[in-house]
Amino acid sequence: MAHVERLTVYPVKALDGMDCESVSMRPGGTLAHDREFALFDADGDVVNGKRTRRVHDIDTGYDTETGTLSVTTDGDSASFRLRDASDRTRAADWLSKFFDVDLTVERDETLGYVDRREMGPSVISTATLETVASWFDDVTVDGLRRRLRANVEVGGVPAFWEDRFVGADAPAFRAGSVRFEGVTPCGRCVVPQRDPDTGKETPGFREQFIERRQETFPEWADRDAFDHFYTLMLIARVPEADRDAALAVGDPIEVVSTTET
Repeated sequence: MAHVERLTVYPVKALDGMDCESVSMRPGGTLAHDREFALFDADGDVVNGKRTRRVHDIDTGYDTETGTLSVTTDGDSASFRLRDASDRTRAADWLSKFFDVDLTVERDETLGYVDRREMGPSVISTATLETVASWFDDVTVDGLRRRLRANVEVGGVPAFWEDRFVGADAPAFRAGSVRFEGVTPCGRCVVPQRDPDTGKETPGFREQFIERRQETFPEWADRDAFDHFYTLMLIARVPEADRDAALAVGDPIEVVSTTET
């Protein structure tokens, strides 16, 4: 049976994720704690994995109860209560030295600093992760999971199940009491090409991915909804009516028509 297999949020944009047994929806339609904080330089540009490989040289943890971020590198470790403005300044000083650029740590509780701010959670199936990992000799399922950084992982469905929710006449799905409507396939950047631990690029990743993605493109997907084959993962939208609900691991998933509520 289709179900929520895993829920992952990324409290600080570009840094490590954390798995949750349950998570509530924000008023903006994203998952609570996801990209709640982000690092910005003096020009107002975000620091992320597309910009610097240094994100692979730091390990982080986050406590949702206290809002405490723990950071560890080869030479140092520290912790900061990011909900406290003065401690965010202290965190910014530490991270500025690590990334070698002047930074501030900003917070957005309503929506979070997701890339597509008019959209919502990202969705992928476990079977998709297993299939794509099998295309590469040195890529594990967990490693691919960390490369792709999805919020909602769906079990009990075939590979590329998530592709059916975009395009003409695409259905929606309901996970527990939360409705998900597909918005767009996720075009990938350079980050999935890198080992999440070392930052080293997997040779030929993009080319091999595109070739295999084209070969295995599912018959149930609307090809016109995909601009190219370097896509993987669904970006969804949660309607306003469902944004006071919560998701939990194990919640059943049901495909519904676009007219059903």
